[in-house]
Amino acid sequence: MTELVRCTWGGMTDPLYLAYHDEEWGRPVRGDDGVFERVTLEAFQSGLSWLTILRKRENFRAAFDGFSIPKVAAYTEQDVERLLADAGIVRNRAKVEAAIANARAATELPGGLSDLVWSYADPSAPVPRSMADIPAITPASKALAKELKKHGFKFVGPTTAYALMQAIGLVNDHIEGCVARVNA
Repeated sequence: MTELVRCTWGGMTDPLYLAYHDEEWGRPVRGDDGVFERVTLEAFQSGLSWLTILRKRENFRAAFDGFSIPKVAAYTEQDVERLLADAGIVRNRAKVEAAIANARAATELPGGLSDLVWSYADPSAPVPRSMADIPAITPASKALAKELKKHGFKFVGPTTAYALMQAIGLVNDHIEGCVARVNA
């Protein structure tokens, strides 16, 4: 019996992490609210483990009205205080306020958030042979971060932008032979 090949992320023994890796990470996500959810979660992850965010994901969805851009864009200071009191999510004022600012910025994008982000897809990116071949930032992630910031987005530096690109399938950074790459 041959052992399954997987990307060697830290914490890959946790069933939640395994399911995320095998079934979601690197798979195309389209639609403004779906992309907004990933932008928001990637921003909240900054400085924390992704597993922490995965464990709180359903709480985030409930707290942020399913990541409905119009609903989050309409949040008031009362909502900020509600979110900061919610122990089920990461309670960081700057990140909460960034999520709301990002929703407001997304409502102003002419073609929508999904179209803007997907315009930075690179289907010709090489298949990584090992985790060492996977960059933290790329010219495309720098350009995407710059474009999002130009439109008023916050907490979207080049590293966060690249993590977003990986998460929603703009690039497929599953290593060569990884079960998730093979089954995609």
